[in-house]
Amino acid sequence: MQKKQLGNTDLHLTAIGLGTWSFGGPGWKYSWGEQDEQQSVETMLRAVQLGVNWFDTAPVYGFGNAEKVVAQALKKMPTKPIVATKCGRAWQPDGTIVPKLTANSIRQEAEDSLRRLELDVIDLYQMHWPQPDEEIESGWEMMATLKEEGKVRCIGVSNFNIQQLERAQKIHPVASLQPPYSMLNRDIENELEPYCKQNNIGLITYSPMQKGILTDKFTRYFVSQIPKDDHRIQLDGNFKEPKLSQNLELVDLLRAIAQKRNCTVAQIAVAWTLRSAEITAAIVGARHPAQIEDTVKAVNIQLKQSDLAVIEMFLAKNRM
Repeated sequence: MQKKQLGNTDLHLTAIGLGTWSFGGPGWKYSWGEQDEQQSVETMLRAVQLGVNWFDTAPVYGFGNAEKVVAQALKKMPTKPIVATKCGRAWQPDGTIVPKLTANSIRQEAEDSLRRLELDVIDLYQMHWPQPDEEIESGWEMMATLKEEGKVRCIGVSNFNIQQLERAQKIHPVASLQPPYSMLNRDIENELEPYCKQNNIGLITYSPMQKGILTDKFTRYFVSQIPKDDHRIQLDGNFKEPKLSQNLELVDLLRAIAQKRNCTVAQIAVAWTLRSAEITAAIVGARHPAQIEDTVKAVNIQLKQSDLAVIEMFLAKNRM
């Protein structure tokens, strides 16, 4: 699988990386519901067999559980893939998630992640959210210190705007930015994408399939069957009217394109995200091996200009 250098670092990432959000399992606010841990491990092993060379995780995914599951998979791999994790989200005993970027908290998070992942060094350590805003500098300074100490190789950020990136850049160069990007969320195109190119900041995008919307399985019946403990039903407006009907129309359009190209809607969605030369890589979620087997094929799909034009016309008309 094609690899790209990540910004100003020595990391070279495959065009697709495996996201582990769902591996956190149930019992927290942004859960994807029940998840079989053995199946999660098998999914990671299959991803590596297919050429994927990096995983993205975070402590808050299941309050440390996703990182522990990643560690289980790493033990079964002869060659360790690149591991990216995050910091800045603490939690209380009652499950309340607290944004926290103080120096002491970041150091403790790093130590805890290293322990759960059973690693000596984290390849890419990312500030998960720029919250609280007033603590960005203190958190970023500690992340730079952790890099100097050799506990992490590279440091990046997630969900930052340009002003926040500039504040961090004054302290230490930002290796990468991880923003959401899909047909339904194109906010990075006008400003962030050009800024990252100009400043040699790698772009790792997440949610190219918009939490399952941009896949073949997305139907009104599918939405009706999503478990109540899945955060998408409780917190994501894309799964509710009026956006639901609009999203279903888009998926019908993508199905027609996919049928002509002999591929899947998910592959079209990921290929659309990777069409930009400025995107280093995209994070894709997969809950079982068959899903990652399907998604990785997107790297071989070159969308025709006619396909892109049809998609663009629909998105512009519906202001998506």
